Amino acid sequence: MAEPLRTGFTITTLPALRRAVHRHAARSGLTGVVLYRFVVAVHEVAVNAVRHGGGSGRLELWRSGSALYCRITDDGSGGLNSTIHCPPPDAASGRGMWLARNGTDSLLVHSGESGTAVTLLAHLTPA
Repeated sequence: MAEPLRTGFTITTLPALRRAVHRHAARSGLTGVVLYRFVVAVHEVAVNAVRHGGGSGRLELWRSGSALYCRITDDGSGGLNSTIHCPPPDAASGRGMWLARNGTDSLLVHSGESGTAVTLLAHLTPA
């Protein structure tokens, strides 16, 4: 089993972060469309951490049993809640968290004065 991936990120390191998440998730057992959706979901949450959470974030990615978890934290002022809706079709932005929620098996949000933590989960498919 792969060691947990722990790293900080900024806007300039987002492409490298996405590649690292893909490699780690694949080594941990995600495949096919589940792998693709998980990587997109993690990327969208990381982008939100940069945009709305103070310009940087921290990522921890680990496998436990038959699931892969990713926690992204930032130092933003909070304000994100667990009610995530798809914006109207004519909205220019706002789909990232909706994509993340719909691209994973679970998405938990904890937001407060000290920042936000988003934890994503994807179940590994049996071989």
